[in-house]
Amino acid sequence: MKGDSQMENLTSSMNDILNKSAIRNGTLTLFVKHTTASVMIIEDEPGIRADTQNFWNATIPPKAEWQHNIRNQGEDNGHSHLRGQLQGPSLTIPIIQGALTLGTWQQIVIIDFDTRARTRELVIQIMGE
Repeated sequence: MKGDSQMENLTSSMNDILNKSAIRNGTLTLFVKHTTASVMIIEDEPGIRADTQNFWNATIPPKAEWQHNIRNQGEDNGHSHLRGQLQGPSLTIPIIQGALTLGTWQQIVIIDFDTRARTRELVIQIMGE
């Protein structure tokens, strides 16, 4: 991913993984193993993507004065860590009759808050019967 609050839609991939499993009822948990990225559910359309980026820039703006940046020479992603803390690293979605119980407009996305491109690793766990 390239960072700067880039989003990638994971809904189709999660449905494919669920369909390959034998689980009909249970939960799918998705966890991103990084402190500067998060997973979330949104209505994935260009306006919400722009609004989400504007929200994060207004709520936790990038600035050199974050202590993480000051105490770790060469770092510029203190805001990325704070955004990740607030949004959180995981989602759990119920599975009913072999389907994720997402609402009509709900989509699963990963958002990368970092200031540069990074490879992101996701852990997907499906539990149930």
